[in-house]
Amino acid sequence: MSTIAEQRAGTAPAVLTPRLRLVLVVLLAAQFMLAVDFSILNVALPVIGAGLGFPLAHLQWIGTAFALCAAGFTLLFGRVADLYGRRRLFLGGLVVLGAASLAGGLAQSPEVLIAARVFQGLATAAVTPAGLSLLTTSFPEGPLREKALGLNGALMSAGFTTGAILGGLLTDLLSWRWSFFINVPVAVAVLLVAPSVIAESRPAKRPKLDVPGAVTVTLGLLAVVLGLTQAGEHGWGSPAALLPLAAGALLLIAFGAVERRVPAPLVPLGVLGRRTVAWGNAAGLIAFVTETSLVFLLTLYLQKVLGFSPLAAGLSFGVLGVGTVVGGALAPRVIGRAGATPALVAGGLVQTVFTAALLGLGTGRSSLWLLLTATFAGGVGNMLVIVGFMVTATSGLADREQGLATGLATMTQQVGITLGTPVMSAVATAAMSGAGAGVLAGLKTAIGVNAGLVLLGTLASALFLGRRPSRKVRQ
Repeated sequence: MSTIAEQRAGTAPAVLTPRLRLVLVVLLAAQFMLAVDFSILNVALPVIGAGLGFPLAHLQWIGTAFALCAAGFTLLFGRVADLYGRRRLFLGGLVVLGAASLAGGLAQSPEVLIAARVFQGLATAAVTPAGLSLLTTSFPEGPLREKALGLNGALMSAGFTTGAILGGLLTDLLSWRWSFFINVPVAVAVLLVAPSVIAESRPAKRPKLDVPGAVTVTLGLLAVVLGLTQAGEHGWGSPAALLPLAAGALLLIAFGAVERRVPAPLVPLGVLGRRTVAWGNAAGLIAFVTETSLVFLLTLYLQKVLGFSPLAAGLSFGVLGVGTVVGGALAPRVIGRAGATPALVAGGLVQTVFTAALLGLGTGRSSLWLLLTATFAGGVGNMLVIVGFMVTATSGLADREQGLATGLATMTQQVGITLGTPVMSAVATAAMSGAGAGVLAGLKTAIGVNAGLVLLGTLASALFLGRRPSRKVRQ
């Protein structure tokens, strides 16, 4: 990442100076906080419901309201960042996130809490692609960008795991309200430091925003994410899932038709047609679908089969968090030596092997050693895939398209996180024949499907991505 002076001079640093490290810390702190928000309330949901009087049938909207906005608006905000200023959107989103988190922590009614979650989701949709594009436009393609994306990927995956652990600790030791309040000091600290060290990034000549494209793609994504979340609650054959999924599909088809006709499309189809963008995002989607849903499956295993408490189950995933950090540190070295595609394929193979190893889990607590070993190694492999996907999906594009590229990558991440749990929940539920051993059998079926998806994504990456992407960037 370059300093303000370096960016204005058009030069890029070859090494990380102390000032550049500070900028990196600022951006990564924001991204880590956003990742924590995806899972920090999961353990606390029953307590929140009891405290605020949420009807049991509506409790899932605490997560759904966040997921809808975080996934539905991310592509739009990624393009807005390109057109109107990445730093401006990044800082504005942090202000909204801090205010929404404060409101959520102080909420005395379900309506206020849901509204806070909506604005947290909107802030996430703005800050995540803006922060990522600030990273990719500030680092030239090569070792520095790979290192930055490796650290970003490691912290985001570790943040998802940390959120589950931290949510349990805060709820048990203090109150569920601190799951909201904890965002406020982090957001304030980033807002105090960021304006003086992060330069604005926007084009000299700004094209008009593609409003028809923005409306159709945002509504389409909202409908698809709503359908996915409803499928997890009501089943894949229910009208509550099928109707929004069908509406979303029609809106996304309409979006494609709009983009072919407007002079300045929100998402140029030429970008979507690039091999690295299309197949890089496909690999990333599978990586997020499989790893986040595996956490869900293993949480059920630890609680329903081994009898762990929610807090103990959350703490057990600390080993997975360590694995993702190790993988994030290792990924830039592997990519630097072999390239993004070999790193992605190698990581997918490692994740496949150790996910399949979990089929050996049994009903005794001696299986915990297998779970810890496999989740650590699988976390390393998954992080190689995620960093490889991020590097691949943002390479070979001009700076003016980085907000779009990182918006697509962020959308892939958030849709993957949303999609994984309902898919694997449906697979596990269909395979379960009852309690006890039936639960374990259903979970093993879903774990097997999970490993198969990872292998399929790995083979597709090896086939369609092929050689290492060029480092030459189009201007």
